[in-house]
Amino acid sequence: MRRLAPADELAEIRAEITRLHARAEQIEAALIRNPAQRNHGASHVAEVTETRQTEFDPALLPDTLRTDPQFQREVVRHDVVLVPAKPQSEPLRPGWPIRRTAEQSLPLTMPSPLTLPLH
Repeated sequence: MRRLAPADELAEIRAEITRLHARAEQIEAALIRNPAQRNHGASHVAEVTETRQTEFDPALLPDTLRTDPQFQREVVRHDVVLVPAKPQSEPLRPGWPIRRTAEQSLPLTMPSPLTLPLH
């Protein structure tokens, strides 16, 4: 197995994180729609809670305040943007990035909620 350049490894990691975030959002949405549906796993229980709070929204301020330089500050930020160096016909490492289809994951909907036997 050959070593990956940091840019290639970072690209693979970001692709996998993106895939995992998307899957987590699908599962969370299914649990929010039906909290009792399959919320008990072998080692975890999913509890759905709802919290309400107020938050400050600067977009609601008048333009005179939002555009006033007195209320602005400069922030320096560094971003790493990945650009493909050349088209790749195959991944640099076998099996990466991990690609799973919906068929390879447990279904998000079940005919009836899972009930666990009580001992």
